[in-house]
Order: sequence, then C-alpha cells, then structure tokens
Amino acid sequence: MDRMPSWVRQHVAALRALLVLTVVTGVIYPLVATGVAQALLNDKANGSLIEKDGKVVGSALIGQSFTDANGNPMRRYFQSRPSAAGDGYDPTSTAAGNLGPEDVIDTLPDPNGADEAAKEGKQSLLTRVCARSKAVGELEGVSGARPYCAPDGVGAVLKVFPDRAVSVNQACPATPFMPTYEGLKVECAKPGEDYAAGRTVPIRGNAGTPSVPADAVTASGSGLDPDISAAYAELQAPRVARERGLAVEQVRALIAEHTTGRALGFMGEPAVNVLELNLALDRV
Repeated sequence: MDRMPSWVRQHVAALRALLVLTVVTGVIYPLVATGVAQALLNDKANGSLIEKDGKVVGSALIGQSFTDANGNPMRRYFQSRPSAAGDGYDPTSTAAGNLGPEDVIDTLPDPNGADEAAKEGKQSLLTRVCARSKAVGELEGVSGARPYCAPDGVGAVLKVFPDRAVSVNQACPATPFMPTYEGLKVECAKPGEDYAAGRTVPIRGNAGTPSVPADAVTASGSGLDPDISAAYAELQAPRVARERGLAVEQVRALIAEHTTGRALGFMGEPAVNVLELNLALDRV
C-alpha cells in the first residue's frame, strides 16, 4: 500500500468505506429493523392485514369501497367515505383533491369543446359535495340537502351581471334553482359560454343542519382513511339492518364494538373501521 500512488490509496479507502456503509446501512440495519418490528409489532409491521376464510380481504389501515360491478353501493354493507386516491383507495396514488372552499364553479361539459377535457367538463368541489350528499340521502332515506346546494345536487352559485343572473352550475335546459335574484331573472348556463366577468354569489338557501355527515361527502387527506365517523355509521344502521333482516339495535351494538375512542382520550373523534364492521356483520 505504501508504494501505491496517493490517488490510488484514496480510491481504495473510498471503496472500503462504500462497502462497509453498504453492508451496515443496506443489510445489517434493515435486517435488525425488520426483526425488531416482527418481534414487537408483528401485525402492524405486516400491514395490519385482515383475513376472511383464510384469505386476505384488506387492511385495517387502508379503506376500500363496498360497491358492485357498476359502482353502486352494496346495500347490505356500510359504506366508506369518498376517496380521491386514484380510482378510489389506491395506495399507489394516495392524494387529496387539493380543492378549497372557493372552488364553487363547475366547468360544464361542452360537446363542441376543443379537447376531451372541455367536452367532459369538471365538477367543482362544491358540486361534488352536493352530489354526494344527494346520493347518500337517497340511499339512506333522509334529506340530502345542505347549505349552498341546489336540489338537483349541484352547487347553488350565481354569476350576477347588471341585467341578469346565471346559475352557472346548471346547464340548459335545466330549471334554475331560484327564479329571480334581487329583481334579476335567473337563467340556466350555456356550456362553453364565459361567465368570468360576473360577480360570484353562492346562495346558502334554507337547508339548515345537514342530515348527511361531513365525512360522507368529503375525501380524507390521504384518500385511504379506513374509518368513518360514528354519526355516519349511525345514519347507515337502519338500511343495513333492513337489508340483512336484523334488528337495528343489533347493528348498533356492532357499531359500538368497532368504535375506537379519541387518541389519548382527547385528540380527534371516535371512529368506526368500516371493513372490520362489515366482516363482523357477515359473521352474524
């Protein structure tokens, strides 16, 4: 080694360091971390997988949809909250919608649009919430009405001009959710027309306190939330009991068994794991 040029010795030392660090951080550390996790946190380390009849049917940490082949809710099961992760609860596409409370105006589908995006249109966050609330209300047999939502499940938003008002989320020939606004006739919106110059006026309406809980109409930040609120579970209990021929009290007892309390007794809200609850129902 002493006879080697200095630059060779430097490269040999660097190579030794690379090999040592590769073994320590790439082999020894992962094996130790995996061993500790398997020994102390076996279930969580393996993904908190849940089995039914010897087959893995999901994870207690990742939500999933309970719908048929056409995407319709399976009425025998409790439904999860909406998901913005890929096509729904996709762990490889975990994401939120990144839309805020000011996203209230739809891009209406325009058959004459310049591209596919214009032809398909795009729903605002408000209309998504309104449409989900209407659908949940119909499924559960309660009112799906909520503030700032039109009866047909779109955002109740006007664009107001000096001589007219336009219900921008209701495409013609729909009947506007209100006939007039401050003496101006309210018109339906024409796809492809630019209403940006108008004053945006969301209409609160008189819906009062919604019967459909917030988590039934909004996606979680990750899009993978496996839980729903106790209020949403309670709303679904009569429907599930009816479809399964069970007493509502029996279903409510199962909800209580699968409700977790607040973290450390004060953080967050009680939650119900949907997959575990549905599997418990199947065992009844």
